[in-house]
Amino acid sequence: MRFLRSRVEGLLAAALVMGVAATAALSWHAQQDDARTMAGQQQTITRQQAEINELMARAGDPPDWTRLAMRVEPSVFTISTDAGLGSGWVVDSGPAGSDLVTNFHVVADALASGTHSVDVLQADRTLAGTVVRADRTDDLAVVHVQARLAPLAIAPQRPRLGETVMVVGSPLGLGGTISVGLVSGFRSIDGSDWVQFSAPISPGNSGGPVVDARGEVIGIASGKFVGDGVEALGFAIPVSIACASLRLCSDT
Repeated sequence: MRFLRSRVEGLLAAALVMGVAATAALSWHAQQDDARTMAGQQQTITRQQAEINELMARAGDPPDWTRLAMRVEPSVFTISTDAGLGSGWVVDSGPAGSDLVTNFHVVADALASGTHSVDVLQADRTLAGTVVRADRTDDLAVVHVQARLAPLAIAPQRPRLGETVMVVGSPLGLGGTISVGLVSGFRSIDGSDWVQFSAPISPGNSGGPVVDARGEVIGIASGKFVGDGVEALGFAIPVSIACASLRLCSDT
């Protein structure tokens, strides 16, 4: 009888130990599951916070177009030839002078007549310019002047659809004119890429910069669709094409 009681007590003790061990194991697994759940929740929170921060950074304060115009205008000039005029903007500057980007069609007649000389105008200032590079295919050209001028920054990436942009140039020779609109679309026309925008432009705007809310160039105003009932269909050459075609912007 004493032996049987000892045996039962031993079995009960073993069962108690196993029960404690099982409870500890279950508790450990539960803690691990809780840790994994919390880690997953923390990752989700971190990801969502990053997305919120990005959206807030994009939204930011509304752009001050008056201040931006004052900052951009000194780098935008009228390009004048005997055949007509257009606009150009400073892309690079150094001890040897400055390079301005414009459209090929702005200087095409001058080049066809055998001269590479153009006038670069801003208010009462006139600089002697020389066409040093031309790309008929992409409708781009570079005009060099001896003066050291302030260059504009280049946008590092393509603008977003619906982003507000500003065009600066010389419509009908009225230098320092600005207009504001939206990026309306991205088009491929005759094998070339274009940024479509709604800011009004007129003859003379060709070659002028289209800048974003940071004052960085996103494109070169080059033309528009015209016709009865057609409004606000302007097109710009993406600045990335200009940088690649003219071998510029690498240090900007």
